Amino acid sequence: MIQVLMSAAAHARIRDRITPIAAQLDIVTVAEGGRYLRNGVEADPATLAPEVVWTTLEAYAGGLLPSLMRVLIDSPSVRWMQTFNAGLDLPIFRRIMEKGVRITKSSAQGVGIAEYVLAHALALIVPIDAQRELQDAKTWGRTPYREVSQTRWLLVGYGAIGEQIAQRARAFGVDLTVVRRGTDAGLAHRTLPLSRIGEALPDTDVVVLACALTDETRDICNDAFFAALKPGAILINIGRGGLVDEDALRRGLDAGRPAHAVLDVFQTEPLPTDHWIWTHPQVRVSAHTSGSGDGVQPRADEQFIANLERWVRGEPLMNEAHRSEVGLA
Repeated sequence: MIQVLMSAAAHARIRDRITPIAAQLDIVTVAEGGRYLRNGVEADPATLAPEVVWTTLEAYAGGLLPSLMRVLIDSPSVRWMQTFNAGLDLPIFRRIMEKGVRITKSSAQGVGIAEYVLAHALALIVPIDAQRELQDAKTWGRTPYREVSQTRWLLVGYGAIGEQIAQRARAFGVDLTVVRRGTDAGLAHRTLPLSRIGEALPDTDVVVLACALTDETRDICNDAFFAALKPGAILINIGRGGLVDEDALRRGLDAGRPAHAVLDVFQTEPLPTDHWIWTHPQVRVSAHTSGSGDGVQPRADEQFIANLERWVRGEPLMNEAHRSEVGLA
């Protein structure tokens, strides 16, 4: 039997869909108040020996994540963790992998985040605000603009989320450069390593940060980055706040490089109420919520079910993280 630990709410959602493999599973759930239930009976966490742990977004929101993580960290039996996170920059993930636990990441946020990116980019390229101002003034005036299909985009990062963004950007006919490690990105017109990102900045209209936060990528958007950026460009960050030097961003905005910034992530979260970013007229702020579309949870459930079936059959897992993503060789 494969013991699997998850929240009670997650089990309720997928119970009927794992019936074909249910006989091979010993499901333990964490209920409200952090109680562990096995076969409907409250269990001592010291007696649990899960092989699989599934941490879900609703468990995090409901305060159950500590109960799941406590067993994951303390138990030597855990071999695989499915997380709701797309990035693994938090130190806890290194600690988990050091135990020899395999981690699979969530790609469920990709669709919603990609739609968020395109929506903000379109709203800033097409002069919707200017048109509204003319309407409010009852002024019959023209609002010329550069068509989206004539813009050049730079996408930094090409994981599951980056690929979703690329699909939608290419559908609008944009010229797309991708910054990534390794081989060419299939949807890109050109691919560059991070060391050559400066080559693309003078011609870029929209920069999208969708990469992991590592020692290599921390503060990549610094004074030199913004000085090289095309005047009037748009910066969209849905990766991690640590990718952007916020003081350098302020200086860049004052110089029109970029002209606008769309920020969903920040160096300090929640963003302090006295932070300059809140009130800057060239910045759009959202509270790390770009991946909050209503399709995220169903996709995350399907991904776990598919991976659980693969685990039972001894097959490769989807979206498995490499040790290098947490700084391990």
